[in-house]
Amino acid sequence: MYKFLDNINAPEDLKKLNISQLKDLCSEVRDYMIQCCAVNPGHLGASLGAVEIIAAIHYVFDLPKDKLVFDVGHQAYAHKILTGRREAFRTNRTKDGISGFPKRAESKFDAFGAGHSSTSVSAALGLAESARILGKDEKVVAVIGDGAMTGGLAFEGLNNAGSSKADILIILNDNDQSIDKPTGAIHNYLLKITTSGRYNRFKKKVWDKLGEGWLRNKFQKWTIDTKSNLVRKSGGALFEALGFRYFGPVDGNDIEALTNTLQRLRGLHGPRILHVHTLKGKGYAPAEKDPAVWHAPGKFNPQTGERIIKHADTPRWQDVFGDVLVDLAKRDSRVVGVTPAMASGCGMSALETAMPERFYDVGIEEEHAVTFSAGLAAGGLRPFCNIYSSFSQRAYDQIIHDVALQQLPVVLCFDRGGVVGEDGPTHHGVFDLAAYRCVPGAVVCSPRNELELKNMMYSGLRSTTGPYIIRYPRGGAEGTPYKEAPYTELTPGKGELLQKGEKIAIIGIGHCSSRAMEASALIKEKLGFAPTVIDIRYIKPMDEELVLEAARTHGHIVTVEDGCLTGGLNGAVAELLERNGLHTQLTGLGIPDRFIGQDTQKAQRAACKIDKDGIAETVENIFSKKVLENKE
Repeated sequence: MYKFLDNINAPEDLKKLNISQLKDLCSEVRDYMIQCCAVNPGHLGASLGAVEIIAAIHYVFDLPKDKLVFDVGHQAYAHKILTGRREAFRTNRTKDGISGFPKRAESKFDAFGAGHSSTSVSAALGLAESARILGKDEKVVAVIGDGAMTGGLAFEGLNNAGSSKADILIILNDNDQSIDKPTGAIHNYLLKITTSGRYNRFKKKVWDKLGEGWLRNKFQKWTIDTKSNLVRKSGGALFEALGFRYFGPVDGNDIEALTNTLQRLRGLHGPRILHVHTLKGKGYAPAEKDPAVWHAPGKFNPQTGERIIKHADTPRWQDVFGDVLVDLAKRDSRVVGVTPAMASGCGMSALETAMPERFYDVGIEEEHAVTFSAGLAAGGLRPFCNIYSSFSQRAYDQIIHDVALQQLPVVLCFDRGGVVGEDGPTHHGVFDLAAYRCVPGAVVCSPRNELELKNMMYSGLRSTTGPYIIRYPRGGAEGTPYKEAPYTELTPGKGELLQKGEKIAIIGIGHCSSRAMEASALIKEKLGFAPTVIDIRYIKPMDEELVLEAARTHGHIVTVEDGCLTGGLNGAVAELLERNGLHTQLTGLGIPDRFIGQDTQKAQRAACKIDKDGIAETVENIFSKKVLENKE
């Protein structure tokens, strides 16, 4: 089907091509990527824009001996296709298929795993230092997008790398014009002269002659000042100040310019940064026109670009959050919204549209988002800070030190709580219940349905201390009417008895309580009795009296949570029973002590037995075992 791509099974095959053929290969990679992602959705836009960068790196460097590190991994599809995973790419993000992100266990060409942002510089520096200490002749390249460069960890890595002598090349893929475009003959001359062997040999001789004293420092300052004045408009001054040799900008979709530049840079040493401009969605008109939508478009018709959208019967949790936030903001002038670059994903774009002056997108900066929110609260506002659950792990210290310790009224809304589907283990939000349950003064809750989310957000606003943490899952909600319902303030630590039954009590949290109610109908049909079902609502503080009453009146308790069993709801109930000397048998359903692989969200929940069938089956097995024991 493809003249060149079909013959590329490893990077050494790519090196046999000339520049003209390499251009054609890049076009074929793009087409193949589009065809695959049309039926098997993934992160398309960024990967389309980075094809030439990846092809040039594989053409110039010697992977896997040399090391390539990606940031986040949204740009890495061409890398997978060109490193022996062409056919496997058809299984991208599916059960037992390849990961949507770089993964060390998947390929020797994946030097470092990535799923979250801003890690590449630190990881690449570690690889470069390891090579130096172990005496390995290796080059290390990191590719970081301009969005990831907003993350604090990226600057921590840059600060350390720039002050070192590490042999590391950072490629800044600027695909959103966040740094000025390259301009004119001076830019081209600087790029050529600063990468030339003659220039760098001369500079090294001068450097060596000056030694380590004050004269060398003075000369360094002069060269930085002089060069910064010339490259300032192209964004290089910052990187030069951090200790990097700055090169560029260069057209990142021009394979000839890229390979020529990388060949020059490969022969240099020390920390250096190449700034490239690419077009997100390059080569596919719909993606070029609307890069935000085509970042992860879902299924689509590759010929027409028409997206195949399934309209859900129920609203998404994120849309409910957005609706309620706007309504609360209209009612209370203190309400503001904060998001670390997830406005559309978390539903806060509704506030951005309705009240842009009370909306803050702080970039990919979870730690800053939380401390900024704490500052807003200290100043008298009532911030709702929305972070994906797995990303909140990065702000753990800020939640404790800046919010909880100071008892500031910040409402933290954790979207994507629980298993999330095809993104897999890097994105599952399964640790939040256990992680934040131990924080003094925190309120941690999870809504069963849309109305509970609405009332928990209202209750969080009414709270005078924090953090007030609300976590809810990805995807469609329950279909419970909420817009016209009046607000009701919920009492932290107060659960709800959904159904009074017998023999076995099921205690759920969040949407798992709804699944428990569905399971109870199956249980009654098969076993002839209905279990008690409790929506605990709050894991901190927990409704201890409701749990203890269930323990005293039932022979067995089953807990159900879309979070890790270790330390989560099951752990909280076990601790409570132990403290009170109760020996009621306890079974926990939730996320086991391992990382859950990629699959559909439905399949992941079924595998963990937290869907209605899994809950019903567990109760049936418990009851059958008890009957058998009684017979014996």
